[in-house]
Amino acid sequence: MADVLPLVEARLHSALGEPDARAAVTFLGTDRIEVLRFPAVGQEGDVVRYATLGMSAQPMADPTAVLADPVKGPRAELVLSVRAGVADTDKVLRPLAVLAASPQVEGVIVAPGASLDVGEPLWPRAPFTSVLVAEPGGLVEDLELDAPLDPVRFLPLLPMTPNEAAWKRVHGAPALQERWLNHGTDLRDPSRRSVPLD
Repeated sequence: MADVLPLVEARLHSALGEPDARAAVTFLGTDRIEVLRFPAVGQEGDVVRYATLGMSAQPMADPTAVLADPVKGPRAELVLSVRAGVADTDKVLRPLAVLAASPQVEGVIVAPGASLDVGEPLWPRAPFTSVLVAEPGGLVEDLELDAPLDPVRFLPLLPMTPNEAAWKRVHGAPALQERWLNHGTDLRDPSRRSVPLD
C-alpha cells in the first residue's frame, strides 16, 4: 500500500504553494500530525492558510463498527484560511492538530456540516472555540487514491463563535451558512463578531 502522506503533501503544495513553517504534534496512541503554514500570496495577499498533514494516513472508522477497516473509509485533511496580521493565528497549530487527531482519539468521522470544538480559543483572544466543517473541493481538489482507498478530501474549517455554534446545533449548518452569507460575514476575519442570530 502506497504511503498516502507524500501524495497529500504534494497536492497541498500544488494548490497552496510552499509552506513557510510546519509544526508536528504527537498525541498518545496516535500517529504524528503536522500542521503546515502557507503564507499569503497572489490575489489574496492577506490570507494565510493552515493545513493538517497526517489525518489522512488512516481512514476514519465508523465509531459503531466492531473492527475498524484499515483500508476503506473516508480520509481527510483540514484547511483553515484567515487574514494575516490581525491576530496571533500561528498559535492555531496545536488546536488544529487536536482536531485532526480526533478521528483516531475519539473515533469520530469528520464530515461537512460537523462542528468540531477544542474547548478553548483557537488562538490567543480568539472569539472562536469551534469550527464548522465546510464542503471540500473549492480550494484544494480531492486527491484520488488507487482503489480500494477512498479519496482524500481537504475540508475547509470556518471558525464559529460559541453563540453561532449553539445556534447551528438547533438550526443546522445550512441555516448558519445562509445567515453568514446574508450578512456578508467575512469568515476569514480572525477577530470578527458573531453574526446576528435573532
